Amino acid sequence: MVTGYVYDPIYLEHDLPGHPESRERLVAIYQHLETAGLLPALMPVAARPVALDLLHAVHSEPYRAAVERLAERGGGHLDPDTYVCRRSYEAALLAAGGVVEATAGVLAGALRNAFALVRPPGHHATPQRGMGFCLFNNVAIAAQYALTQGKLHRILIVDFDVHHGNGTQAAFYADDRVLFFSTHQYPHYPGTGYWNETGEGRGEGYTVNVPLPAGVGDAGFRLVFERLLQPLALRYQPELILVSAGYDAHWDDPLAGLRLSLAGYAWMSRFLVSLADELCAGRLVFTLEGGYHLDVLAAGVGNTLRVLLGQGDAQLVDPLGPAPFQEQPADELVAHLRRVHGLNA
Repeated sequence: MVTGYVYDPIYLEHDLPGHPESRERLVAIYQHLETAGLLPALMPVAARPVALDLLHAVHSEPYRAAVERLAERGGGHLDPDTYVCRRSYEAALLAAGGVVEATAGVLAGALRNAFALVRPPGHHATPQRGMGFCLFNNVAIAAQYALTQGKLHRILIVDFDVHHGNGTQAAFYADDRVLFFSTHQYPHYPGTGYWNETGEGRGEGYTVNVPLPAGVGDAGFRLVFERLLQPLALRYQPELILVSAGYDAHWDDPLAGLRLSLAGYAWMSRFLVSLADELCAGRLVFTLEGGYHLDVLAAGVGNTLRVLLGQGDAQLVDPLGPAPFQEQPADELVAHLRRVHGLNA
């Protein structure tokens, strides 16, 4: 049982010079993995274009076709933040397909766990539109694969990107087969993810939003994971855990204002590995979302892979250290959310 990783050079072809979500993000990650000697310990997982029927389980056909046409014309913008270039459609199909392949390997038992190093990211992409740098919702598509072809009934998606995963929420808002748990800075882009967004119909109670104020750091995240995520996961009993991994909640990321450190990110990764070991035979798949400080992003992904490989704390890398600011508490928010989600009975 090994740790797999997904990477394909096509992911570098989706690029707009000067844009925060650039090819340099993945270049920095891959260079770190090479320099640190991590690649030989990992199992490469080949990406394949996602099947269109699986893509259409999350996204409408008119939206998919619009992305394809825009790429064929040489590119353009879906909105002021979200670009498409000539090979973006191909890259997006392989990004979603890469997360599906990683998930398939974990479900088949060929991999213990995996990290999909894919671009463009996905968690803001809704069924009808791309936004927030995202084209197709990679983690939602992988969840659909696990539900339909993997025959699973309960999937936990944990999203610790600093921005709310509004697209993933929209995909499963009325579906009790996915428990969606999101930590994010609020109010912040995209403006969704308040605590009272908890699902509807069959999905009521299966969306859990943790809208954090600016300044919450390692201690607050630890409280959220231990007092909210763990009891909710124990109650839900997922058969697979998928993670939208954004490293932009770090205290030195240029696009947000939470105060996680790289040590805090490594702690969260260890927590998720332990949770997967306890609840679903270790079945755990990370997929890359945000993170715009290149050194933080590279070290953060490297540390997550070290944790997935079972390496100890001595191997972890934290060149920036703890946040040089006082962290804001999250105690009252966590206590409120425990009441909202029935954890105090």
